[in-house]
Amino acid sequence: QVQLVESGGGLVQPGGSLRLSCSASGFAHGQWTIGWFRQVPGKGREGISLISSDGRTHYSDVMKGRFTVSRGDAGITVHLQINGLNAEDTGAYFCAAEYGLGYMADGWGLRHPDEFDYWGQGTQVTVSS
Repeated sequence: QVQLVESGGGLVQPGGSLRLSCSASGFAHGQWTIGWFRQVPGKGREGISLISSDGRTHYSDVMKGRFTVSRGDAGITVHLQINGLNAEDTGAYFCAAEYGLGYMADGWGLRHPDEFDYWGQGTQVTVSS
């Protein structure tokens, strides 16, 4: 059973940065895709980025520029660096995982979050002065 644990959220001032982490375990084989999503007040779930086991990344068009996804060094860990935080970034951030690489195709996974079977519990990001 795949398990995901997010960390790194917190309270940050406008203009600040955060690095969120997603620690994944339990994959039965080596091909996977991990997505980052967020739930912000007044909006539905938004896709941010995808990263695959073969090292490809994809970003939502509206999220490009301030968000950077990367692999960590320990096990299967995925980081999401967020720069230039503003109040509109306040919300719960989730990582989600699915087997296979097809979710990367043209960012398909970002538009179909319900197709991810495995989700973490989320980490809260609050941007406030």
